[in-house]
Amino acid sequence: MKIKWITHSCFRISTEEGRVIYTDPYKIPSDEEKADIILISHDHYDHADKKSIKNVIKDTTKVICPETSKKKMKNFNPKGLNPGDSIKIDEIQIAAVRAYNIGKQFHPKNNDWLGYIIELEGKRLYHAGDTDYIDEMKSLGEIDVAMLPVGDTYTMDFKQAIKACDTIKPKICLPMHQWDHDLNEFKELAHKEVPDVEVELIEGKIFEI
Repeated sequence: MKIKWITHSCFRISTEEGRVIYTDPYKIPSDEEKADIILISHDHYDHADKKSIKNVIKDTTKVICPETSKKKMKNFNPKGLNPGDSIKIDEIQIAAVRAYNIGKQFHPKNNDWLGYIIELEGKRLYHAGDTDYIDEMKSLGEIDVAMLPVGDTYTMDFKQAIKACDTIKPKICLPMHQWDHDLNEFKELAHKEVPDVEVELIEGKIFEI
């Protein structure tokens, strides 16, 4: 499969069989491939950009979002999930997991907002959404690729994201949602603290696994 980091928390995942999945649509150009599945972690503008959704949606696109975000996303006929729910779309298995902040006001646990585990082509991908380091990360199971927010604005900072890497032990980490932080510094820190985790910086690029 191929993973393209478009920006922020928005990735395009393309399978060998031609399926296209977008996470947290934001600033998606109009000439990008149409989506088979769109995964929305929560309904903030930088994760559920309606213009971006319109740029890639088609009649058969499945839009997945938190149950608590369905009302705001109603124009796209979404399927709502709660933490712990799962859904299978063709050969792709999607599990909803918790994403929340601890002691911050904008992403409380009781919003039931989401990260996602995506299983396809023999790989397990984890898109964390907007979250701090949380205990639920200890029970995610084996993860091949972890897309982790590191920007410290209502998400993990570098140190928390390193702790998440140490807990989850993904083969590959794709840091995201960094705002103006230098991801090269995160990569250097990860190399020292979690050397078994490969950190790839792929904004605007295509990464193949």
